[in-house]
Amino acid sequence: MPLSIFFPLLRCPRLPMPSAQCPPHGPTAVAAPQNGLPRRVTANGSSASALLPVLPGSSLLQIAAVRRRRCAGLRGRPTTASTGGATAPGLAEMPLEDGDAARQRGQWVNGKVSGTPWLGETGDPVLQDMTAPDGSRTGPALGDKDVTPKGALQQAGQREEALMSELSELVQKVVKSSSWWERHGVDISILGCSFLLLPAGFLCLRSAQAIPFLAGVLTLGVVHHTLTVKGSHLASHNALTESKSWGKVWAIFFIELCSAFTVEQATYNHVKIHHGYTNVIGLGDSSTWKLPFLNRYVYMFIAPLAVPILTPLVALDLLRNVEWKAALRTLCCMFLGLYCHYWLLLHVSGFQSPWSALLCMLLTRSLLAHPYIHVNIFQHIGLPMFAADRKPKRIQLMSLGVLNLPRNALLDWSFGHSLISCHVEHHLFPSLSDNMCLKIKPIVSQYLKQKKLPYNEDTYASRLRLFLQRYEELMVHAPPLTELVGIQ
Repeated sequence: MPLSIFFPLLRCPRLPMPSAQCPPHGPTAVAAPQNGLPRRVTANGSSASALLPVLPGSSLLQIAAVRRRRCAGLRGRPTTASTGGATAPGLAEMPLEDGDAARQRGQWVNGKVSGTPWLGETGDPVLQDMTAPDGSRTGPALGDKDVTPKGALQQAGQREEALMSELSELVQKVVKSSSWWERHGVDISILGCSFLLLPAGFLCLRSAQAIPFLAGVLTLGVVHHTLTVKGSHLASHNALTESKSWGKVWAIFFIELCSAFTVEQATYNHVKIHHGYTNVIGLGDSSTWKLPFLNRYVYMFIAPLAVPILTPLVALDLLRNVEWKAALRTLCCMFLGLYCHYWLLLHVSGFQSPWSALLCMLLTRSLLAHPYIHVNIFQHIGLPMFAADRKPKRIQLMSLGVLNLPRNALLDWSFGHSLISCHVEHHLFPSLSDNMCLKIKPIVSQYLKQKKLPYNEDTYASRLRLFLQRYEELMVHAPPLTELVGIQ
């Protein structure tokens, strides 16, 4: 399952919110950085809002001062601000342009900086309505004929909701026209084949020859990750069956018995938090995977070997947060799953000592731990992140903060399409199975590109190089709030 469910104890501390005070006005015509996005200020003193995600490689001076606009509105005069302030280390300058002819662009797509998303062919930037700290609305009612930027905020938010509804209708048509085999059967068959491979894997470990023994390790390792990652992930979203009762049974089997984790905490951390607040700082920003006390090579290549050990230990600690009945059930399932694996190695595979059996358990359970860790950080960290009170609507939140990797036969089988090549589709429609995410992928990608919304894709090797080169920035230092994307 995605990383966000396994290490809540390792979560980084939340970042403090910046001051809400209005900045002083200055003589120049470029908005100073604040908690949000940059704003283009024309020569006559008027301003226009623009969506400019601030990504690694952009300047802090690109950040808009939304609170400045509020204060300027109260004072009854146009806003200008000083450009004073230093650029953050490692961030390049990106000049602002005056007028409506040239629009700033700074969206992270395909591992590069590309255009700002625009809605359809209207030419209007994708914006979101904003609520003041006291809960009051900053713009007019939707029915008001307001052509000011504040009125455009609500209209843009309404358009974004219409986009998500339109895309949902297109996807729903495909789902309704699909057979049970396409919706659930393909993925259930993959999990069933994995179960059938278990006897062959345990028997291969009986051999004293290297090749059959390694084949047994490879077989058990792939089967383990197919059941614990693909099976647990689908079960947590109830994507294996349309019955809620059977969905609960499969969740207990795959998450607790196979993965040695607790269903309640897994579902809460992954489905409620990670999917509900994808790339929102302090909530679904994947910070639970950051271990700043480790250097890049230890974290990327050695630490993943400890995942099979850390997973049940973290699960035991989280049992304090669930009811005693659920805790007792989880303890029984965890013990049964681990003991069955150990017993089979002793009595079927023929291991002579407990330590050799435990070492084999660790080897098979950590066989694909490296891509497991990598996939979970590659597809979210380094992409635009948002403040909790300024996150965009769902369709833009998922298109900005999620990335697809290329198809890979081994990872597609073990992890599932929804975690590899269809992760954007999965975050937009999390209840669909892996096979259905693959089926709707052409529709989703074409729709997002047609509406000028990001559709992030990058290769595994490219993301690995990026994280090794910028490990300190992405995995050690938490980004300050002023560097985050904001929708104003």
